[in-house]
Amino acid sequence: MTDTPSVAIARRKPMTVPRHLRSVLSLEDFERRARRKLPLAIFGYVSGGVERNASLNANRAALDAISFTPRVLRDVSVRSQALNLLGHSYKLPFAIAPMGFSALAAYDGDVALARAATRMGSFAICSAASLTPLERVATEGQSGWFQCYIPGDQSRIAPLLERLLKAGFDTLVVTGDVPVAANRENNARNGFDAPFRVTPQLIWQGITHPRWTIGTLGREMWSRGMPHFANMEAVRGPPLFSRDLVRSTIARDRLGWPDIDYIRARWPGKLLVKGILHPDDAIRARNAGCDGVILSNHGGRQLDGAISGMQALPAVRAAVPDMAVIVDGGIRRGTDVLKALVMGADFTLVGRPFLYAAATDGVAGICHAMKLLAEEVDRDMALLGVNSIDQLRAERPVSG
Repeated sequence: MTDTPSVAIARRKPMTVPRHLRSVLSLEDFERRARRKLPLAIFGYVSGGVERNASLNANRAALDAISFTPRVLRDVSVRSQALNLLGHSYKLPFAIAPMGFSALAAYDGDVALARAATRMGSFAICSAASLTPLERVATEGQSGWFQCYIPGDQSRIAPLLERLLKAGFDTLVVTGDVPVAANRENNARNGFDAPFRVTPQLIWQGITHPRWTIGTLGREMWSRGMPHFANMEAVRGPPLFSRDLVRSTIARDRLGWPDIDYIRARWPGKLLVKGILHPDDAIRARNAGCDGVILSNHGGRQLDGAISGMQALPAVRAAVPDMAVIVDGGIRRGTDVLKALVMGADFTLVGRPFLYAAATDGVAGICHAMKLLAEEVDRDMALLGVNSIDQLRAERPVSG
């Protein structure tokens, strides 16, 4: 998609807010609403990290360590936060990160996220761990970005690529930081498993959270039947609820750079690697012909103690100055977006808050959340004394 650059959201025209969302003033408010609606197993899966949450907390700490030095008495009446990324122009400098099980947290969550992002002039990345067939996300959500967990088996890679091309995806994100499943103790404590096993704990959570049980899970199953792991490979995977099936890790521990070379030779669209934190890996991705990298510690959900994308950003930016560099992890405010952009990111991704908004209020909630963040970016640009992201980068008003 290509959008003409626009002045910042809602400066000249007040934002129309549905009555039931008028008390939601920030992305954090959606998290509190979602905590009330979702069963502990689902909310804990979305919100939690791994082991001691050291990486999860590091994402916020890295952003909080950066401070601004604003400029004053400047004409900032022609602000625009539009950015170009990989040949497309977007109205917003942030997009929606890939998130697994979105349709379990929010009714038709994968399609809702894609629809809202497109409506707002951005994009959402469909996750391979989604429960919605990628074909629906591409057609009904108008999504062109897909994130995959590629097996280290080229005979299984090729059919998935064919499926993605047939569906109409043009940008492929290969996740590189999940060779094995992480030690997410919070999932075990909260009763989350995949595939789900019906336990007394899970039944009780369903009974005590009827809005989710009826309005999300029940509505999903009534509309489209039992959810399946739909997109891990070229064929549909196992059902969500199962007594004895084990979710496949599809030989991800054998995945290596030769497989990225193999994909690059066969994938005609844009190609990025997600989970990059070391500059040498970014250089290897560039040498493989990748169009970009996503700096990420998987939302603090894989290796506990890994540095954040923001901490990795300066070194990676210096190593691949001409490559698209996207960063995620802990972004919750407009100032966070601007900190990432001024430190060298070409674009940013935000995950959990938009899924919380989808869980509580559907497409309208996601759009409201994106508008709130866009308004913050616009307001913060004015307070910093800049009219554009390019001006922000040139002046670099940060310390820390």
